[in-house]
Amino acid sequence: MRILKANDFTLEREVDGGNEEQSRAVAGIIEAVRREGDEALIRLTEQFDRVTVSSLRITEEEIQEAYAQVSGDFLSALREAAANIRAFHEKQKRSSWIDLAPSGTLLGQVIRPLRRVGLYVPGGKAAYPSSVLMNAIPAQVAGVPEIVMVTPPATAGVAGVNPAVLVAAAECGITEIYRVGGAQAVAALAYGTQTVARADKIVGPGNIYVALAKRQVFGAVDIDSIAGPSEIVVLADDSADPAYLAADLLSQAEHDEMASAVLVTPSEALAAAVKQEVERQLELLPKREIAAASIRDYGAILTVADLDEGIRAVNRLAPEHLEVVTAAPFELLGRIENAGAIFLGAYSSEPVGDYWAGPNHVLPTNGTARFSSPLSVDDFIKKSSVIHYSRQDLLEHGEKIVRLAQSEGLDAHAEAIAVRLRKEGGAS
Repeated sequence: MRILKANDFTLEREVDGGNEEQSRAVAGIIEAVRREGDEALIRLTEQFDRVTVSSLRITEEEIQEAYAQVSGDFLSALREAAANIRAFHEKQKRSSWIDLAPSGTLLGQVIRPLRRVGLYVPGGKAAYPSSVLMNAIPAQVAGVPEIVMVTPPATAGVAGVNPAVLVAAAECGITEIYRVGGAQAVAALAYGTQTVARADKIVGPGNIYVALAKRQVFGAVDIDSIAGPSEIVVLADDSADPAYLAADLLSQAEHDEMASAVLVTPSEALAAAVKQEVERQLELLPKREIAAASIRDYGAILTVADLDEGIRAVNRLAPEHLEVVTAAPFELLGRIENAGAIFLGAYSSEPVGDYWAGPNHVLPTNGTARFSSPLSVDDFIKKSSVIHYSRQDLLEHGEKIVRLAQSEGLDAHAEAIAVRLRKEGGAS
């Protein structure tokens, strides 16, 4: 693992945005689904997933079969994690509000949930029940009445779907689940087919074809984001345990060859110890080839003069996950401006947030924590402004509105106010 000065390191990853051939292929898939509906979904599933499906929707019997294939310990842990996630997101709920002035003018904001949300869940090796919880529960808390899940089928599992994923969906109250994936599933959620009703928003991760499809349907439907490779930055001083830090860095490196794991520290002794510990632990990992490529190409240990410089480096990197493992981490919290999730202290390992604590693990990547936030209840609501203007206030302020409209050359706007002022005895 490289040891560098903080100013010598810039995290620049060429995130896969697809090529022209892939974009054309996705556009063709979307058009086929819009034109042919279910027939295209079945044909494309056989073409890309090598699975022939006679029925797109997973039955209640198949969901119950999935429960029989997971352990009681898994189910218990899943339910407790779901309760933690729900409790955290319940605190994010917003309320509609109305202000009534003495003049009779009423102003307010109405909060409503989206009607229907589509959750994309990857299949195969990248089957993550935890992501089902993280995407579905905030939508539930927001009050979304219809949450539908799509996931690509395989030859293994229940009805070709990982049973843990089906159970996670059922535990979130999702019973409308379709065995279809890829760009064709995104198209179905965006435009609808004979079987799959269109959604208002699509959330959840996927491969490059899913990401391109989400980009192309955006506007017809809302999307969450186009996530990049995972990343972690650890800010630590010499009070930290090198073994803990190395394990946390590797927990992100195993995700993807393009994942980034970075330690920032003013302690040269800690830097050397963590480097040695990463090399030792790496040899023990089942996914050591992936993790090794991540550490080699996008990992680093950055040395800084002090924690002040360390915080500046952290804010510049704007990481998805930030661990602060120092003698007094709470003293630094107020100075951290850019991070998707902040983990304070030696026992707040990043996987605690991935699976258990409650905050969402769908986080901004690639430095977008400078302006983006974790997935939340806010992502599943919409707001309408409410305006009831009284006669008294229109007569008092109407001339000002007229002047503003005229300054923009919008004479009909001005006249819409002026006609009322004339009829009601105002100056215009």
